[in-house]
Amino acid sequence: MKTAESSRPSLDGKHFDVIVIGGGINGVAIARECARGGRSTLIVEQSDFAAGTTSRATRIIHGGLRYLEHGEIGLVRESLRERQRLLHERPHLVRPIQFLLALDSESSRSALEIRIGLWLYRRLAGSRVTSSRNDDAIAALERLLDSDSKCAIFDYADAQCEFPERLVAEWLVEAAQAGAAVRNHAEVLDVEVRDGQARAVRFHDRRTNDQARVEGTWIINAAGPWADRVCQAANLQFPNLIAGVRGSHIVLPKFPDAPEAAIYTEAVDGRPIFLIPWNGQLLLGTTEVADTSDPGAVEPTTAEIEYLLKSVRRKFPRAPMTADQVQYAYAGVRPLPATSAQAPSSVTRRHFLHDHSDEGARNFISVIGGKLTTAASLARECARKIGIAVPEPSRIASETISTAQLESCLQQWAARAATEAGIPMISARAVANWHGRHATGVIRLARSASAMREKICPHTDHIVAEAVNAFSREHAGRLADALLRRVPVALGACWSDECGMAAAERVGRALGWPDKRVGTESEGLSMERAMFLRKPAVQKADLRS
Repeated sequence: MKTAESSRPSLDGKHFDVIVIGGGINGVAIARECARGGRSTLIVEQSDFAAGTTSRATRIIHGGLRYLEHGEIGLVRESLRERQRLLHERPHLVRPIQFLLALDSESSRSALEIRIGLWLYRRLAGSRVTSSRNDDAIAALERLLDSDSKCAIFDYADAQCEFPERLVAEWLVEAAQAGAAVRNHAEVLDVEVRDGQARAVRFHDRRTNDQARVEGTWIINAAGPWADRVCQAANLQFPNLIAGVRGSHIVLPKFPDAPEAAIYTEAVDGRPIFLIPWNGQLLLGTTEVADTSDPGAVEPTTAEIEYLLKSVRRKFPRAPMTADQVQYAYAGVRPLPATSAQAPSSVTRRHFLHDHSDEGARNFISVIGGKLTTAASLARECARKIGIAVPEPSRIASETISTAQLESCLQQWAARAATEAGIPMISARAVANWHGRHATGVIRLARSASAMREKICPHTDHIVAEAVNAFSREHAGRLADALLRRVPVALGACWSDECGMAAAERVGRALGWPDKRVGTESEGLSMERAMFLRKPAVQKADLRS
């Protein structure tokens, strides 16, 4: 069986039409679009695909209701259009979700302003995502509210992508199928600019410990919060393009009577925050703090965690959410454009493509900004900018597959797959939920050997075949790549170091790893997870004040 190591020949001396630096959702989307447009394409990522900002987001695919406050109607319209396309194309990963917007009498936004904003939001969306009023969810939210405060509740529809890492994995496979060369764990050392034009990239492949110099007709800097560092590697002298803004989240256990809907409300300082059902838990975020530190080492501060907890407890005093209940916290750096704006919340979320010709580097483009929802439209724009004739995607019908229809299809498929592969129905359903139409390949692996049909760890319904598929098809190079981003069972609430060891042994047995590698992979997974998902040492003060 081919794995990331066995199918990784040296690229030294090769020429590509397009070299994409950065393997977050924007970089992978660009590589996919260029490869499908017939251009020889290479994507290089210093860590693993989706390991940076992409995996540290709030995990919603939304039109940007709050962008209306800043008059960014074009961005909202684009976001709503792309939201609909993702709902249509990836219904197993992007699902409709009801949002409840809760505002009290102290809000700076009036009920009339909210109603007008929601009316405009729905008009811009057309009938693309419908939401029937869920009185049970509203009643559950009302029970959490402070009985002494008057709070208005509004409802609207948006979408959620619980695991954008899976979306990136699928796009990456499609890019490779279209001919793209894929290199993760490959750090760019320098970008060669000669005679006023970007010519080549030199990188160190950590998997093989080799260096390679590759030439490119076009070089796209899609490194997100690391974009300025890539510019420095090209020896370009100009002010920074990126103003890093840290967004921190905390994950809490799901408590009895918690609303099934996502809650959109205001923090203690009036900023919008979300409390969202996620992965059997609750995701609370996010903050906005200027951050110029290393994006790879960013972590939530105690002040941010206390800010989030205080905000949600003040709004919902009956919700059992305290500091010692925080499962873990994580933070990422948004690569917003550098501006003179004082507040991060006022900086546009639109993306920009910066052409470096005026700085003496033709055919070198830096991507600034962007978000999960609009990654595909950014990629089309970038491909057109470098001369690829990308047709406008066909219009998506306003009606998408309903949740009930999707559930029925998944259930029928899972029943057949469970019989064919000899796995429990619940495992077949878990495979379908995360792999969609690509699930048939996982089922073929499951049929091939009993080791493939084992659960990855005792606490999950996902099976070893999914992890093996991550190594053989989805360019995972390490167990951490597989279980944090391709088959993200290690993000579950019950995951432990014992789970990691069991997973390493079971996956290693299926892939024929020697004992030494099993231990190394287990230790590497544990360390990377601890660096990403941090158990905060929050002072157990009274956070109700």
